[in-house]
Amino acid sequence: MHPPFEGRLDLDEWNAKVTDDTALVSLIHANNETGVIINVPKAASMAAERGVTVHVDAVQSAGKLPIDLAAWPVQLMSMAGHKFHGPKGVGALFVRRRTRLMPMLLGGSQERDLRAGTENVGGIVGMGIAAEIASRHGADVAEQVEALRNELERAILAGISTAHLNGGGADRIYNTTNIGFDGLEAAAILLLLSESGICASAGSACSSGSLEPSHVLKAMHVEERIAHGAIRLSLSKFNTREEVNRVAALPELVSKLTTLNRR
Repeated sequence: MHPPFEGRLDLDEWNAKVTDDTALVSLIHANNETGVIINVPKAASMAAERGVTVHVDAVQSAGKLPIDLAAWPVQLMSMAGHKFHGPKGVGALFVRRRTRLMPMLLGGSQERDLRAGTENVGGIVGMGIAAEIASRHGADVAEQVEALRNELERAILAGISTAHLNGGGADRIYNTTNIGFDGLEAAAILLLLSESGICASAGSACSSGSLEPSHVLKAMHVEERIAHGAIRLSLSKFNTREEVNRVAALPELVSKLTTLNRR
């Protein structure tokens, strides 16, 4: 069995695998399940030295982490408005000048012939305003939310000896935590949380219907008995200390499940 690691990108392995024959690489800036942050500037520079086109998935990080597209050697970057409190259903794609793209949807000439269909003007404006607000208040929000996230993690880990913080040794985005509970099933934990009015997920929202352990945790070599019991909790500037205290009662719920499993 491989030893677990914290989900960081192995830059030596990355440098070895990106070759002159590589057409495109896609990097996730902040992982959507664990919150682990990838060193995009360094990884992108390695690819750029070989003339490889770089796409960055900044859905989790845009509006939360500093992003300098003037300095980063990337050609494409995607983001979603709802991740920084803009309207759902609207996103943006940064395309560096002279980057050639083929449209996936044919028909009209909207978006410079890249995407046919009438633009969601209201959503676009809302996303722009949300981006402005995030830009002005980002540092204060980061400090506030990270303090709540850290407080929540401390309470859970102190109260449950079998809990494991996945990715806890790496740089992480401030609003996300992923905790695995040895020998338990995430579905059962989520059910008890839901009955208490607490929303959480097993893995990413994109795969919330799956009963399989997260592919992210598998790639991190997290043991299956922990990965099966892993849940993700996300916080925002709208969360309060009172809400964190409610979730910090998770040890009581886990204790119930552990007792039931032993019967």
